[in-house]
Amino acid sequence: MTEFELIERYFRRPARNAVLGVGDDAALIAPSPGFEIAASVDMLVEGRHFFPGTDAEALGHKTLAVNLSDLAAMGATPRWALLAFALPSVDEGWLAAFARGFFALADAHGVDLVGGDTTRGPRNLCVTVLGEVPAGRALRRSGARGGDSIWVSGKLGDAALAIAHQSGRIRLEGADLVDCENALARPAPRVALGLGLRGIASAVIDVSDGLVGDLGHVLDASQIGATIDLDLLPRSSALERQLGGAAREIALQCLLAGGDDYELCFAAPRARDAAIVTLGDRLGLPLTRIGIATAQHAGLEVRDATGRPLERLPHAFDHFAP
Repeated sequence: MTEFELIERYFRRPARNAVLGVGDDAALIAPSPGFEIAASVDMLVEGRHFFPGTDAEALGHKTLAVNLSDLAAMGATPRWALLAFALPSVDEGWLAAFARGFFALADAHGVDLVGGDTTRGPRNLCVTVLGEVPAGRALRRSGARGGDSIWVSGKLGDAALAIAHQSGRIRLEGADLVDCENALARPAPRVALGLGLRGIASAVIDVSDGLVGDLGHVLDASQIGATIDLDLLPRSSALERQLGGAAREIALQCLLAGGDDYELCFAAPRARDAAIVTLGDRLGLPLTRIGIATAQHAGLEVRDATGRPLERLPHAFDHFAP
């Protein structure tokens, strides 16, 4: 199968929201009047971001999901995607499964695949996604203020717990293993939450590299500090069990800085607390108030059950950390 036959068979589909999609030298897109374009790009490299042998359909889902999570953090509606990948060989079964996972999520969010590139090489998947947000209403990292409530969606740490299991650092069994592996393989981008937070949140970020690091980016961009309570951080029963056992330190790292959560962490004025609870109820999505922003730019403090600050915070994921 040639490169162009591969594209035609698995990735060329009619574009619903584009002037011109796959098949030309470039796509043509027309943003809605009064809207700005939000754009994000993410790369997933085999052996670095996912294990060799990862289920292809789940990988198709995740390849797009991590990008949609970025648009969710901006309060943008996803519209178009570009997919570039390197593959070691043409495996038609793998391609069919990958495309099935990718397009199932794309269809769920009304996203058109409008272009991309293919080449031979070590498995590497790269998506650029573009969305629309009303002019001047994009959510940013830089708007939080002292006194704002700090919130997070969903649960934290399960994906990192699955990685810890797969790398042999802990052992998960039964439903705990199934739930954690699903959290790693099929993250749910919080697009509807991002849209609902427009006009409510003062600052938003998606939790991709771990809560400590990602919330730290909001604090730096907003020039504030924050105090959060460890006991308030939402986690699964699987992670709670690990916190209570011999693997507590590993579980704590997963909870605070494990990454791969793709939840939204956001700040909002205290006066909007009730509106946020109502939004979570409407979406059927747990939203947890985990702390408060402080006016001084003094970094992040995490308090334990006794109210004492943790002496050391784990480091968030960094591709180039020593």
